[in-house]
Amino acid sequence: MDMQRSPGGDEAAPGRASPGIRLALDHIERNFTESIYLDDLAALAGLSVCRFVTVFRRQVGLTPHRFICHRRIRYAKALLREGTPLAMVAMEAGFFDQSHLSRHFKNLCGITPGRYLHELRHQSPGDPGRRGYASAIIA
Repeated sequence: MDMQRSPGGDEAAPGRASPGIRLALDHIERNFTESIYLDDLAALAGLSVCRFVTVFRRQVGLTPHRFICHRRIRYAKALLREGTPLAMVAMEAGFFDQSHLSRHFKNLCGITPGRYLHELRHQSPGDPGRRGYASAIIA
């Protein structure tokens, strides 16, 4: 798992992370659609909860909660691009409900999932003048 930090800060750079943080990152990657508990991540890293959050943020660039939200939103975008209904996307990506997804989506992407879909549908692949929000946040 060799990820690079994207301009939006979506991903970690585990190559620079300590072995304990890499274990936590691997656990997140395998289970991001499920409930993930801070106690479990801290135990994997061999740190107290408070120390884990500090070390994780320093090494990854995001808090564990924010990192998980970014990962879930990235997955939600992929599901939306595949045509999965919004309510199902919310559940599949690990959000409590559609409004929970929408709140985090807007917070991270600056637009609602509905607007994201609208932009995707009305974007012409060969028309650089039509490159709106969706092209900027598609990754």
